[in-house]
Amino acid sequence: MSSQVIKTTEELVLPILEQKNLELVDIEYVKEGQNRFLRVYIDKDGGVDITECGEVSEELSEKLDQADPITNAYFLEVSSPGVERPLKTKEDFEKHVNQNVYVKLYEPIDGEKVYEGILKDFQNNVLTIEYKSKTRKLSVEIPYDKVAKARLAVTF
Repeated sequence: MSSQVIKTTEELVLPILEQKNLELVDIEYVKEGQNRFLRVYIDKDGGVDITECGEVSEELSEKLDQADPITNAYFLEVSSPGVERPLKTKEDFEKHVNQNVYVKLYEPIDGEKVYEGILKDFQNNVLTIEYKSKTRKLSVEIPYDKVAKARLAVTF
């Protein structure tokens, strides 16, 4: 059910986003306590504002009412993914070279399943991350298909 709701929502929201030159980052359909939430994360270079989120929410809500893919009551939320936005596609990695990233792996590389550092390169489906281990700067190459989860990481 959840995957079908996400697929239908994606089909409905993509034309809206294309018209507004916005990017779909992610869609979640989750149950939290007694409530269900359909969350749509959108973005663009420079970020999105509350007005853009509101416009997309209104248009998508109308389309969801017509298509009626969700039988239960739910809350629709359209928002920015925030500063620690997920990196879901190869294009996301290409766009965020030279930025700080957090990457969790399906299986360890050099004994580690989690790396946080600067994404130095993404070529031939391989991420190159420069990270610190104690006082040394190290580099690791991670095949794209080994990435379980990735996001931008804020540094202070």
